[in-house]
Amino acid sequence: MTPTIAEQSAADLGGEGSILLRQRRDHAELDRLMNAYLAADTTETSDTTDAIDSYRERLWQDIVQLVFSHAFAEETVLWPVLRRVSPAGEDLTARVEEEHQAINDLLAQVEKADPDDPRRRAWIEDAFTLVRQDIRDEEDELLPRLRDALGDRQLRRLGAAWEAVRRTAPTRPHPAVPRRPPGNAVLGVALSGFDRLRDLARARGPSARRAGLSAGVPVVAAGAAVLVWRAVVRRGTRCRRVAARPGSKR
Repeated sequence: MTPTIAEQSAADLGGEGSILLRQRRDHAELDRLMNAYLAADTTETSDTTDAIDSYRERLWQDIVQLVFSHAFAEETVLWPVLRRVSPAGEDLTARVEEEHQAINDLLAQVEKADPDDPRRRAWIEDAFTLVRQDIRDEEDELLPRLRDALGDRQLRRLGAAWEAVRRTAPTRPHPAVPRRPPGNAVLGVALSGFDRLRDLARARGPSARRAGLSAGVPVVAAGAAVLVWRAVVRRGTRCRRVAARPGSKR
């Protein structure tokens, strides 16, 4: 099997736009945000406590939004493909879905907690530990199997579908939403608009206008992405069947 995607070049991962590169970039950004959050109260600074708290809260909101949009797109686009092209896909995606659910539950707990609750910091650190484990499982186990099963063009096509869904996905914890299609997509599209309006209320300046635009078009974009995703699934399954025929070449 292909080694962990953490150590592969862009060309090895299918080139620019590949789902593997997109995933790795998101993972790196999550790692950066989590490290910044944990270091926020230990860095020597002249800022007031209120300023540090405000900075940390902005980091927290960025982490939450990225975690949930990223995971939703994985569950809607990537894992159905992996289950079709890899014999180990069912077991591997089930394990990662359990990790996603545990992260969802923890972050929902944090979101509901009073900011002064002394348990909040421990819950956040536990959530970060789970996120880092999820990243390792994906980069070391799941994503290499997509590299083994799909060609470069398929990886780039899958990346485009994943990105379209990610940009219109829910950005807040919703523990009751199913982890698999079609249930997650049906509920997720409606929740996405609600989440992004909440994000807009917290935003400022030009970024708020961009958030407002994305909040208004989740149904159209997600629908287009699902069509692309279905095409990738059918093509990937067909390629696997062809490769399995005696005398066939990949």
